Amino acid sequence: MRHGKKHNHLGRTDSHRKAMLANMASSLIEHKRITTTLAKAKALRVYVEPILTKAKSDNTHSRRTVFSYLQNKDAVTELFRDVAVKIADRPGGYTRIIKMENRLGDNAEMALIELVDYNTVYGATTAAPAKKATRRRGGSGKGAAVAGATTAEVTPADDAAVVDENPVAETAVEETPSTETPKAEGNTTEAVATEETPAEPSAEEAASNEDQAEKGE
Repeated sequence: MRHGKKHNHLGRTDSHRKAMLANMASSLIEHKRITTTLAKAKALRVYVEPILTKAKSDNTHSRRTVFSYLQNKDAVTELFRDVAVKIADRPGGYTRIIKMENRLGDNAEMALIELVDYNTVYGATTAAPAKKATRRRGGSGKGAAVAGATTAEVTPADDAAVVDENPVAETAVEETPSTETPKAEGNTTEAVATEETPAEPSAEEAASNEDQAEKGE
């Protein structure tokens, strides 16, 4: 049984386990995230977080202590130059473990371990969305009363404007035919009277006509 075992030996000897964790810690510092099994990720978190805390104080003793764990000059330089500045205000919890799908070959539980301050998905600073103004269907009593009063004040003015404008338009339309029609009718009547009225004979022609009528008798 596994009672009383505080550390997972990962099926390796002590030297092999320390070398593997040092290599994984260097890769995590250089690449900011790595994918491994869930058991190794949990063991790496316990191994690397004290190293990150030690890197916050940049002095010769801290550099030598960190190098004794990592055994990688490039990783130590990256840690004290960039990573230590990023995690300066964080009081612990520098890493995050995210579970992934199981490995296809042996169905082992996989996980992604990353530095929290270098993530691109979780905790990313995004602008807060603009809050939409919601309007209730019924509205509050006071708001409805104010809206009703405003509508009551605005509506009569609009109706009056419409009532005043319509007669003007109708009058203009009615006056146009009244001024032109009589002229046309008068001209037509005069023309008809001129054409239908026969010319009256003169007095001399009437007298001559009477004499001719008497002679004929």
